[in-house]
Amino acid sequence: MSLLDILTQKLEEKEGRIIEMRRYLHAHPELSFEEEKTAQYIADFYKDVPVDKVETNYGGGHGVVVTIKGAQPGKTIAIRADFDALPITEETDVAFKSTNPGVMHACGHDGHTAYMLILAETLAELKSELKGTIRVLHQPAEEVPPGGALGMIKAGALEGVDHIFGIHVMSNMETGKVFYRAGNTQTGRSYFKLKVQGKGGHGSSPHTANDAIVAASSFVMNVQTIVSRHINPFDTAVVTIGSFDGKGSFNVIKDSVTLEGDVRTMSDESRTIVEEQVRQFAEGLETSFKVKSELEYANDYPVLYNDPEVTGLVQEALEAADFAEILETAPQPPSEDFAYYLKEVPGTFFYVGAMPANGEWYPHHHPKFEINEDSLLISAKAMAAVVVKFCG
Repeated sequence: MSLLDILTQKLEEKEGRIIEMRRYLHAHPELSFEEEKTAQYIADFYKDVPVDKVETNYGGGHGVVVTIKGAQPGKTIAIRADFDALPITEETDVAFKSTNPGVMHACGHDGHTAYMLILAETLAELKSELKGTIRVLHQPAEEVPPGGALGMIKAGALEGVDHIFGIHVMSNMETGKVFYRAGNTQTGRSYFKLKVQGKGGHGSSPHTANDAIVAASSFVMNVQTIVSRHINPFDTAVVTIGSFDGKGSFNVIKDSVTLEGDVRTMSDESRTIVEEQVRQFAEGLETSFKVKSELEYANDYPVLYNDPEVTGLVQEALEAADFAEILETAPQPPSEDFAYYLKEVPGTFFYVGAMPANGEWYPHHHPKFEINEDSLLISAKAMAAVVVKFCG
């Protein structure tokens, strides 16, 4: 039997444990940057696993980095799984639903952690057959900027690493299929907050006031022209105003309004254009409406770029393993802090279908989000195939 065959057989024998661990983690979610008990659970798991090194509290947070050294020299690769949850009240009917009120694993990070723990254990058991070094990154705080990846990188998680790989289970993709894409694959993200300061007054006398709602509404309408009139139609960009704090009394002219926006772009060029336009429209309010504009604008997660050469090798490994249908995916709208790793070393981030068996699925970050647990073993097999391709 080949190394991959042995590894796959062992993973199949441990599928029940993967599911059991995923359900435990699902029932005990913790928010980004607060994952103390989850990190301890991960660290405790490795106490009886023959890995070469376990580093905790990594990156100034709750990160855990595990090192597995093969018996022969070779490349150093990193494989990453995130483990934070979201501030969402769970509405599923599963027996293992969240026991932490207002917190839920609504993105699949519980599944990422469970499959990675068992894969790491199995790789450690077979390290006499491996070449090079495998660095397992259990990363906290993927969901909240600045994201846990930056802390891991600054602490040295990628030192000496040749390539890095990550998987995300996807409720909107069919179970039994694995998806890849080369090049720009997930959007970069930006955030802005604008306070428009006008002059309040009586609703009957608008000429003595300066209506902040009218000025802010003009800004909302203007920014909707950025994508349609300034972005290349073959590129991707989205500008969303998700919060408009204009609540007041029906007969009072608002003194000030605060709004918040979300920006997603698929190229650095478009990211720059959107920021320039948002700033110009905010400044323009001062001239057009005689108000004061206070703008905060922050670029966080970059565009996720999968190295084409490495992605091609991953595709070859997945197709040769012959355990699932391997397909190319379209670009993905959400942002992902794995993109920070890919700016440092070449690698790829790919996707495992996790649609429930009945075909009824809810999007990530939804209170009824659920995954097909068959995707957990598929994820373990997929990453195992990649590891063997580079360190077998």
